[in-house]
Parts: sequence; structure tokens; C-alpha cells
Amino acid sequence: MPQSLDLVGIGNAIVDVLSQTSDDFITKNKLNKGAMTLIEAEQAKDIYDQMGQAVEMSGGSVANTIAAFASMGGRCGFIGKVANDQLGDVFSHDIQAVGAVYKTPRLSGGLPTARSLIMVTPDAERTMCTFLGASVWITPGDVDREMVQNAKVTYLEGYLFDRPKAKQAFFKAAELAHEAGKKVALSLSDPFCVDRHRDEFMELIKGHVDILFANEEELMSLFKLETLEFAVKQLQGHCEIAAITRGSKGALIVTQDERYEIPAQNISNVKDTTGAGDLYAAGFLFGYTQGEPLEVCGRYGCIAAGEVIQHLGARVQGDLGALLEKKKVVYG
Repeated sequence: MPQSLDLVGIGNAIVDVLSQTSDDFITKNKLNKGAMTLIEAEQAKDIYDQMGQAVEMSGGSVANTIAAFASMGGRCGFIGKVANDQLGDVFSHDIQAVGAVYKTPRLSGGLPTARSLIMVTPDAERTMCTFLGASVWITPGDVDREMVQNAKVTYLEGYLFDRPKAKQAFFKAAELAHEAGKKVALSLSDPFCVDRHRDEFMELIKGHVDILFANEEELMSLFKLETLEFAVKQLQGHCEIAAITRGSKGALIVTQDERYEIPAQNISNVKDTTGAGDLYAAGFLFGYTQGEPLEVCGRYGCIAAGEVIQHLGARVQGDLGALLEKKKVVYG
């Protein structure tokens, strides 16, 4: 009998390399502070050689969401491409060790497994340089029909939306999910993704997405508007639910008829903002798949995001399910 899942994610399979560094390092290497920049293999090697002591762990935006979701007690799976190499072994081991179902065939004879160089400055901002390697070579054939159709929600990563085959995989997954009466969620991932794929993102959102995750900048970029309120009004009606993260201002949950403003957690020891959006999505989707009201889903997201920014990296060591239960607010 097919395994029933709460959530399946489709995204980049990446190994993260995290290091604390100075603003001078960012300036010297002409990096875009606070943003994610795509790089090629040669530049990845050059920056890596300059980095100080580092922590290496499996990552990728939606993979981070899946790992956190599993820690909350959710049943989940992941679809993402790695190569037949050492980092591929690391990623495959790690994603299955958290409890996720992972069966994607490996890429043979092509690029190596993806890696993301993450430099954290003293103000806790993270600057990411990502070599996508094998991860972008996902195709419609990698979309596992059984996993998608047996999951309550399929979650798509905007970072992956570059190559034609990956786009086809997104549309196939969305169609399979809706064919089975299930939901589809999308993360816009980064403003540069929106700028590159605005029209195609809109096509996907209007016809295939039920739940949209975005931050303020991404949403305003999507509609080429300079204020969040105007962007929210434009979005209403295009998807069932929009979860908009606002950093220290918390989050905004919007439907056609409802609006919830969720305050951020009061955190005094912010160490690294890496993964805040990924963990927000995990908390929100955990609440959603467990049938919680949207306001509670939003609170779960903020609790999870508040926890990860107190640690280096996008993975939380500990029982996130127990944390949510401890901080849960019951709304009447």
C-alpha cells in the first residue's frame, strides 16, 4: 500500500558550507551582501579556499523545510538530484536520516553535487554563493507520481525554476497533485528568481498554486510594485493562501477574505538568519497539514523561524515538535 505523506518537497539538493566571516571578506570578493548569487565551479573553489573554518551540512531551501517538518513529527518526502560522488552520499544519508522518504535517481556522468558557500557576517546577515551542479538537472521523469499523489501538499522551490526540464517537472507535479485532490505550495525563494521568471511564475501561480510563500521584496517584485499593500491586493484571488514573511515584523497571512498579522518571536541573540524562510514554511505547512487554523499555522512558522536564527545554519538540532507544543497558542 502506498505510503501516506503530509508533505513532499521538490527542490535543490545542496550541501551547505557555513563560515563566520567579516564584512571586509564580502567586499574583497565583490559579493552581494545578504543575497544569494549563482556561481560556477571555478569561483566556488576560489571562495571556498579563502573561507575560514567551516561547518558542512546538507542543505537546499526546500530540503531544509523538509528536515524541519520531519523534526516536528510530520511525514514527508523529498525529490532532488545529486551526483554519484561523496557529497551526494552525504546529502542522501542526511535527508533520509531525518526521516524523509528519498528515492530520486542520481545523475551519472554529469556535474558534481551542488554546494552553497554561506558566509555569515557579525550582524547575522548571510551571503550565499551557490554552485548548483547536479541539482538543476531534475526532469519530469524524476517526479515520483506515488509520492506526490499520496502527499497532502507538494512544495516547490523557486530556486529550481531555471532549466526547461525543471519547469516541466514543476507543472507535472502540480497536475499530479491536483489530479489526486491535493494542494500545491510554491516558494518564490529570492527576488532574483522573480526577476528572471516573473511571467512564468505568474502562470504557475494562477493555474497551479494553492499556497504561496514569499517575503515582502519578492512579492513586490512579482507585481513590479513599491508597496506591500498594493502587491497583496494584486495577489488576492490568484491563489488560496499567501504567507508573506516580514523579518522582524513577523508575517502576514492573506486569503481572499481573511488577513492575519502574526508577530515575530522576540529573539535577543540572533546569530544567523540563514534558513528563516525555510523554517517558517516548515512550521506553517506542519500546522496546515495537521488541520490547524491559519492563524496558528502562521504562529508555528514564526516560532520555527525564531528558533533557527539563534543557531548557525539552516538546520535546528532538537525536537521542533516539542518546541511548537510548548509555545502553541490556542485561538478561540
